[in-house]
Amino acid sequence: MNAIAWPDAARETSFQNWLHGLSASHELLPETVTLANADASARRYLRVKRRDGSTLIVMDAPGQPDSLRAFISVAQMMRGCALHVPDVLAADEAQGFALLSDLGDTPYLQALKQAEPADADRLMRAATQALVTWQSRGDAGALPAFDEVFIRRELQIFVDWCVQREYGRQWSETQQAWWEHSCKALVRSMLEQPQVPMHRDYMVRNLMVCEPLPGVLDFQDAVRGPIAYDLASLLRDAFISWDEERELDWAIRYWEQARKAGLLDPEGLGADFGEFWRALEWSGLQRHLKILGIFCRLKHRDGKPAYAEELPRFFAYAIKVTTRYVELSPLTHLLEDLRGSLVQTGFNLR
Repeated sequence: MNAIAWPDAARETSFQNWLHGLSASHELLPETVTLANADASARRYLRVKRRDGSTLIVMDAPGQPDSLRAFISVAQMMRGCALHVPDVLAADEAQGFALLSDLGDTPYLQALKQAEPADADRLMRAATQALVTWQSRGDAGALPAFDEVFIRRELQIFVDWCVQREYGRQWSETQQAWWEHSCKALVRSMLEQPQVPMHRDYMVRNLMVCEPLPGVLDFQDAVRGPIAYDLASLLRDAFISWDEERELDWAIRYWEQARKAGLLDPEGLGADFGEFWRALEWSGLQRHLKILGIFCRLKHRDGKPAYAEELPRFFAYAIKVTTRYVELSPLTHLLEDLRGSLVQTGFNLR
């Protein structure tokens, strides 16, 4: 237990009591607990050995009973879709502890950074196939709606923490109008897409290399939302980037699978890959603006400055998209202004 840092003694005592209570039934060795992984929230994952040499995972989610409840519910739904997710072996929602099966210690991110092109292709194709399975078999109606209020709340994180806190900017009335114009365009694009089960953080840090591929983690924030969002999260990741030729190849293969699964209207996004790609880029843009804000919030509020090192990747993602579509020209101007390189092209709002 010495390898684990605890925020306070009471939390450590609660954990030890809970884990020891499970030791006999699950053949655990509590003295072997080590840190497996931590994420941007207060949630983290610990690994504990069993008497037979195998391992299990403990989710430590202090103050997150709703999140743990959602994790258990979505895990059940995903398992029913034949997706490879952790089994929930025991849980204490009030305290925020759960004992899970172990999907291994090789996340997609680690494997992809070392993979040859053929291996990367195999991993990414498996991820897109799993995504189609989730979207076509999951019960979207049982999930919270990723509606206009939700979308705008996430976009506001960018304003509050990136624009105002990180860069110290207060937008003029004209700039506020540009921002509102851009928000309306993004909201409209996302709500017009088919609404499907959405992981909401379907990125390579949350996918595991195991059999069958892929293992899926961190799905507790699943919602009912636009079909292109999760694929955008996968292809334009927070910690690894691909050239656009590979993005397009994986996206086209996904699009063909989604059409066959009946997820795309043959008169709508299923009729024209170009329109689907536009929806993907715009969904990804909304996500990247949110992440710009979240990473700045992690730096300033939570004392985790390392995340801010990824800001240039997200500005690059966002500016690449906004410069492609005339409707997003105002947002290009706002983003380039933050980066200290004002665009000199004029534009008009309609």
